[in-house]
Amino acid sequence: MTSRGIEAALLRGWYEGACWTWLLRPLEAVYRAVAALRRLLYRLGVCKAYRAPVPVVIVGNITLGGTGKTPVIVALVEALQARGLRPGVVSRGYGANGSGSFPHTVSATSSAADCGDEPLLIFQRTGAPCVVDPDRPAAVRSLLAQHPVDIVLCDDGLQHYALARDFEIAVLDAERGLGNGFCLPAGPLREPPSRLKTVDALLWRGGTAVETGLTLDVDGVFALRPMPGQSPPGAGARVHAVAGIGQPQQFQATLTAMGYRVIAHNFPDHHRFSARDITVLDDAPVIMTEKDAVKCRAFAGVNHWYLKISARLPETVVDRIAALATRTP
Repeated sequence: MTSRGIEAALLRGWYEGACWTWLLRPLEAVYRAVAALRRLLYRLGVCKAYRAPVPVVIVGNITLGGTGKTPVIVALVEALQARGLRPGVVSRGYGANGSGSFPHTVSATSSAADCGDEPLLIFQRTGAPCVVDPDRPAAVRSLLAQHPVDIVLCDDGLQHYALARDFEIAVLDAERGLGNGFCLPAGPLREPPSRLKTVDALLWRGGTAVETGLTLDVDGVFALRPMPGQSPPGAGARVHAVAGIGQPQQFQATLTAMGYRVIAHNFPDHHRFSARDITVLDDAPVIMTEKDAVKCRAFAGVNHWYLKISARLPETVVDRIAALATRTP
């Protein structure tokens, strides 16, 4: 079985309540003990956390797989910019090839291989300064040394306790929930469900509650290589749906709801696309996620498109975070 097949089998077992997951409970107990000890050491000050001179907001989750953290970061950056604030972003840069030096400041010449697909997407959408480093404190120090930011948003890193934080947001999927509720490797959780009681805000993608619901709005389908006279595929068209994300089914469901006849092509999350991955699909338009599009523009053709989405956040969450950035030191 391939690594992709193993990953798919694990996800099915975790979220469908497979009996075999109980066989991994002893290993889960070890994992939970190590995670609890690590967090305790930081809480007691035995392990030192870096405290930045500006507020730090973590946007993360306790489950494996995509839940919509990147759209939340983009929406927060745009909301704070609209209020006249100067947010900056730091990220681990998952998917970067590691051949470059860190910290890496994302720029117009950066590629996904340099910094990872999500930081590149955030920078291209918002223009906010963004620094990538697996060492989050090092990323924050570099960001503050280069840019006069009012607040730092950390893309993922809920479990990265070496970086002190002023506000934590956990993003979860309302449909999938917490799966079987077990921690790794018996389930999909990085930390036990009780961890959610300690965060400052909980957002449920697909939820309807005013205070906790996270809505993803479709902005439209756009060309990877815009040219005069282009029009996106119309409703009813047969399209290749290409996705290298944590939950491709939701992307495909969105395209279906838009009226497309979808042919699904799923790749692993953060997949490093090559030209062949999409150019062989020449019998129908190709539509991909925006996160995948930042990796494919260099070799995209005129019939290659991406779906642009935007997160709609509870206003109270934005208010609380903006208040952090404007507080008196």
